[in-house]
Amino acid sequence: MTDTSPAQFLSLHLLETLVAVLPVRDENGQPKSLVYGGAERHMITSQARRRAERVHARNRANAGVGALAGRSMGVRTREWALLTGRVLENEHGWEREEAVVTARAIIEASGLKFGDPKKRTVANLTKVLVFAPADADAKIAAHIAEHADELRPWRDSYVAAQARAAKPARRGAKQQAAPGAKQQTDPEPSEQEEPPETAAGKLPPVPKATRDAVLLALAPRDAVDIALYGRFLAEIADSPNVDGAVQSSHAFTVHESEQIDDFYAAADDAKLDRKQNALSFLDAADDAGAGMTGYQSLISGTFYRHAVLDRARLRTNLRAAGMTAPEAEEAAADAEKEFVNAFVEAFPEAKKNSTASTGSLPVLVLAFEGDRPYNYAAAFQRPVDESPESAGGEGPAGPAAVLRLLRHHDFVSRRRTDLRTTRFLTYDPQIDDLLTASEAAARGTVVVRPEDLTP
Repeated sequence: MTDTSPAQFLSLHLLETLVAVLPVRDENGQPKSLVYGGAERHMITSQARRRAERVHARNRANAGVGALAGRSMGVRTREWALLTGRVLENEHGWEREEAVVTARAIIEASGLKFGDPKKRTVANLTKVLVFAPADADAKIAAHIAEHADELRPWRDSYVAAQARAAKPARRGAKQQAAPGAKQQTDPEPSEQEEPPETAAGKLPPVPKATRDAVLLALAPRDAVDIALYGRFLAEIADSPNVDGAVQSSHAFTVHESEQIDDFYAAADDAKLDRKQNALSFLDAADDAGAGMTGYQSLISGTFYRHAVLDRARLRTNLRAAGMTAPEAEEAAADAEKEFVNAFVEAFPEAKKNSTASTGSLPVLVLAFEGDRPYNYAAAFQRPVDESPESAGGEGPAGPAAVLRLLRHHDFVSRRRTDLRTTRFLTYDPQIDDLLTASEAAARGTVVVRPEDLTP
């Protein structure tokens, strides 16, 4: 009898061909790469992929599109104090400055560290990105507004205590030391002020009910993308972390990589207009040359990438967020559909206007279920040789990689009894013909839409 119950893991494998793009780059603006099988390969990091997929699903849900339409989603930002202040201002009538100072003080006293208050650009930003439900700012602001009479005096005492803690360590010093200068130690301990950390320890604690409200607002709750991708918040020990249900690999080219350094010349419209309408030779000569020149690195190739959905972990995360078993089951099914859609459709947006990279479609998507994850990167340890078949090569990387992936999956599935419900999706007519003729593909199902890749 064939087991038709869903397996714990849904494995996704994708091949895509990209031409003259730069979807991710290093600190020097160069393409990222790795060495595999003795050859250098271009790489698109899993971080770039995961963010593109997460934002794609969130935007669709917020727009009322797709399986997660209308469901709660998350936002990852350092600006929760600013966002909360904006809600206090726009919806509760607070003055902007008071709103932001209050929000920062309450969130900071709840356990999150903020940037240097002397630096305007980071003073109201948390030191770490916090991934929380999108309505966290509204919930914190509502609590502050409701308890304003209690929280305003607390805020004033908290800010005043911070100011005292920030004063120089020496009492009665006639001259303040220059920034960065080492303070001289006073031989008389009785004339020392308490160290700043001791003074900071005397900051008035935020009311327990307020801290609880902040932690509840920042908790994962029913945000589906937090249940999918997880989060780690080390600064607040009693704020729950989430072990994500999605595993993502770095994408890499199936063949040896080469990059081009594209020289570009940007025109200055005003100079060209003068040159075109110049009344004398000298005027035209003065406007010779480009407005700006430079180089940009671009890459091309066929990439393999892989992701896994742990269905059991997803349901555990949703139940931990407070859903009943039926609610978690329904939400998990919707999340799986949207995750698969994002895996196929989403793409990092770096240089999207100058390269049209986001318009790429997969050469092939392979999806199947199993009792454990399966990564098929080993199929491409030997780089694809794109020289003509008549010369002993494999021909163009796209079709060659598809054949390798099909053979690899067929070989593995004959030896692993848990693999089932194999499905294929392609947007390439040449690959569609190949799937029709392939014996390895005959044991799977060819589908025409991303949502059909899940049972």
